[in-house]
Amino acid sequence: MSRSTLTRRGLVGATLGAGLIGAALPIRRARAAEYVFKLGTDVPDTHPINVHARKAAEAIRERTGGRVELQLFPNNQLGGQSDMLSQLRSGALECFALSGVNVLSTLIPTSSIYGLGFAFPNYDAVWRAMDGQLGQTLRGQIEKAGFVVLDRIWDNGFRQITNSVRPIREPKDLQGLKIRVPVSALWTSLFKSLGAAPAGLNFSEVYSALQTRVVDGQENPPVIIDTAKLYEVQKYCSVTNHMWDGWWFLINRRAWGQMPADLKETFAGAVNAACLDERKDVARLNASLREQLTAKGLVFNDVDPEPFKEELRKSGFYTEWRKRFGDDLMGQLEAAAGKLG
Repeated sequence: MSRSTLTRRGLVGATLGAGLIGAALPIRRARAAEYVFKLGTDVPDTHPINVHARKAAEAIRERTGGRVELQLFPNNQLGGQSDMLSQLRSGALECFALSGVNVLSTLIPTSSIYGLGFAFPNYDAVWRAMDGQLGQTLRGQIEKAGFVVLDRIWDNGFRQITNSVRPIREPKDLQGLKIRVPVSALWTSLFKSLGAAPAGLNFSEVYSALQTRVVDGQENPPVIIDTAKLYEVQKYCSVTNHMWDGWWFLINRRAWGQMPADLKETFAGAVNAACLDERKDVARLNASLREQLTAKGLVFNDVDPEPFKEELRKSGFYTEWRKRFGDDLMGQLEAAAGKLG
């Protein structure tokens, strides 16, 4: 009897044995994805951007037959915003969802224009601007900076001010208040113009800074206040709607260029569709979270924005930023959202 015969018999026996043990289990061969894209975010796992990014990842895997995999790393797992932006530029990170008003503005100063204080009266004005000419212009600037940017901007919502000292009802209530802001010249300028003492910190540092009273307050949309549990270390929430913020979905250009055109189309289509669903989810949550956060101990008060806008006009805030952004870009913003100071 030859060695090959023994080998064949051994294989047959092993196969039959396996069949007797688990006859109902089909044999599956896992195929590794040809293209793996890591996506970093700086918000908690339960935030709608992460929830819908996972749905996009599922759609991409299914529609490409497993050839493309989008892996999500939420809640600063890959580092703070500044770290992830550096990784995106170097190619260590393929995708990053980030605000144009935040660290991206350190590379592209004009990307922060949609974060001008009290620029948008409502969501209709936001989407007229960001799905219209202003958004198109900003995407062009991002592309020139070396990134791939997808067509739709994700919603982070209108921002509110929380603090542990007092309710904010009028501009004088912000005088001397130590408030955390993202690392952004525009945010710092806005709160200095309103009399506060802003401190630029990455989001990964916010909870501990509030808990240890390094800062008195912060400002974020209700979804962030809830998912990051900021209500645990804050007492007052003033509904200022002082700024709308959204996240661009950026991709490393070299990584994107390695993927065939049909897979790029599938990837972008799935992400943009998930973005539109995320917008609906954020709007719904922001409308319902006040009651939930009140039950968790936050004390809410509504704010008339006009005295704050007037303070910004008097301080020269709008004049300064019009010079920085230029009349053309400001004109595109005001065409969608209305005249500023």
